[in-house]
Amino acid sequence: MEKAVLKLVQHVLETQAAALELYARAWCTTPEDVVQEAIVQLAQQRPLPERPIGWLYCAVRRGAISAGRAESRRKRHESAAARPLDWFEPAVGEALDARAAAEALGALSLEQREVLVARLWGGLNYGEIGELVGCSSSAAHRRYAAGLAALRERLGVACPKTNSCPKS
Repeated sequence: MEKAVLKLVQHVLETQAAALELYARAWCTTPEDVVQEAIVQLAQQRPLPERPIGWLYCAVRRGAISAGRAESRRKRHESAAARPLDWFEPAVGEALDARAAAEALGALSLEQREVLVARLWGGLNYGEIGELVGCSSSAAHRRYAAGLAALRERLGVACPKTNSCPKS
């Protein structure tokens, strides 16, 4: 493998792997496999994409949706009482109840959850998110603001005193 590709793969693993897994978890229960496959696909691209992180999010999204469909076909008759996967590490800090935050995030609509994860954990801008989910950047921003407001409401967290809070 070329040095540039190895460096890119190392950078992605160090900075984006966890966020990509969280993103994939919205559609499937095997996010690590989906992310690994997407990174392998990225390493095989010639030439490399202009925006490799955005490209990876698209590849992870497609792979996760496909994996989720396969899972639901295999597990059609399984019990719905399976333990939900945690979205947050248990020891995030005193200010955040990880289980409550995971439940609140899981209760959001897929559109809101997808945009929040891509923005907060993936660091994508609204234009990139719009391309990823098939909407305008302003629609991505509205989904983000609505998702944040819904999370705050579900968690009973007041908006900090800045101009960054969405209007209800």
